[in-house]
Amino acid sequence: MHSKKTFPPVNCTSSATTGAEVSWFAPLCNGDDAFLGERHTDYKSNWDNTSEIGRTADRLGFRNMLCPSSYQVGQDTLNFAAALAPQLQQMNLLTAIRCGEVHPPMLARALSTLDHILNGRLTVNIISSDLPGLKESSETRYARSKEVIEILKQAWTQDQIDYQGDFYQLQLDSRPVKPYQQNGGPLLYFGGYSPPGLELCAQHCDVYLMWPETQDKIHGLMETMAQKAAAYGRTVDFGLRVHVIVRETEQEAKAYAEKLLSKLDLDKGTEIRDRAQDAKSMGVARQTEMRNQAGEDFYVESHLWTGIGLARSGCGAALVGNPEQILAKIRAYQDMGIRSFIFSGYPHLQEAAYFARLVLPHLETISLPEVHGRIPSSPPKTPLANGTRI
Repeated sequence: MHSKKTFPPVNCTSSATTGAEVSWFAPLCNGDDAFLGERHTDYKSNWDNTSEIGRTADRLGFRNMLCPSSYQVGQDTLNFAAALAPQLQQMNLLTAIRCGEVHPPMLARALSTLDHILNGRLTVNIISSDLPGLKESSETRYARSKEVIEILKQAWTQDQIDYQGDFYQLQLDSRPVKPYQQNGGPLLYFGGYSPPGLELCAQHCDVYLMWPETQDKIHGLMETMAQKAAAYGRTVDFGLRVHVIVRETEQEAKAYAEKLLSKLDLDKGTEIRDRAQDAKSMGVARQTEMRNQAGEDFYVESHLWTGIGLARSGCGAALVGNPEQILAKIRAYQDMGIRSFIFSGYPHLQEAAYFARLVLPHLETISLPEVHGRIPSSPPKTPLANGTRI
C-alpha cells in the first residue's frame, strides 16, 4: 500500500512540457457539500454559488475549469459556461457535451460562439453515456459520438461539411461555425474505459482523462491508450480527475477527510451515487472496485483516500496530505506523463482556496490549447472575429 515504486514515462503529445494544466471543478450537477451526504441549501447548484467558484478559481490561478453535464437538478453546461466566460480573466473552460443531444451543426455553432467569447480558451469534454430517458448499447453510443466528432472536425478545419454517416448526412457551408482556435479547433478531452470508448479517444481526441486509481493501474491505462493512439499515427495527452484535501499537516488533512464522512448515511450516499447518468458505467465500477480494495481507513495507497466515493458517483477518491505529500503525488503523476489535472474538494470554494495557497504556487502551470498551438496571436479571419461578414 505504501510502495514508492516509480513508473517509466508514457509517450504523450506534450512530453516536452514540464508544466501541467491545473484545473478546478464547477459543481453544476448539485454536487457541492460541506459534509458528504448532507444536502444543505447553502451549496445548491445555482448561478450565485457556482459562478462565485468559477470567478474565484480564475483569480486564484487555476488554468481550466471542468463544467460537467448530467440530467439531474443543476444548470445546463453551455448556458453556464457562456454566462461565466465574460467574467474570466485567464482561465479556460472545459465544457462537457453529451454527443447526440444537439444536432451537430448547431452544436458546432454553439461551441464556436463560446470559443469566440473566451478568445480561444474553450476546451471540450466528450461524453458518450446514455441520453436521458434512453438506453442504448455502448457500440451505438460510441458510433454516434464518432460521427459527431468527425462532423465537428470538418466544421473546424474544412470549407464544407460533407458527411455521410449512419446517423447524420450533411452538406453545409462551414463558415457559420468556425471557432476562434485554429489548427484543429478546441481540444477534445475524453474519459472512458470500454473498448469502443478507448478506440474513439485514440482515433479522435486530444486528452485522455482518467479517474483516480492506484498508480500501477493508471500507468497501465496510459500505456494501453498510447499504444492504441500510435496505431492511428497519433499521440494523446493524459489527464487525471481527482479530489484533493490539503492542510498544513497530514494529521489535519486526514482529520478533515474523516469529518467529511461524519454525517453520512450510507443509504443516502448510495442514492446520491445511483442518480447520476453514468452510475452503471465501467468507470464507476472500477471506482467501486478500488474502494473495495482499500483498507478500513479507506486508503488504497499512500495519500489516496477512497472514502469520498461513498457519497458520489464518478470520481471516487481524493489525494489527502500536507503540501509536500500532495506535491510529491502530483509530480509522480507528471513523471508518468500526466499533463492535466482536474481537482475538486468539499466544499469547492473553500478547498480551492486551500489548494491555491498551499500547493498551486509550487506548480508550473500551463494552458494546453496554448501548448498545442491552437490559439492564434491575433483574432482569426472567422466571421465572428476579423473575417469578412457573410
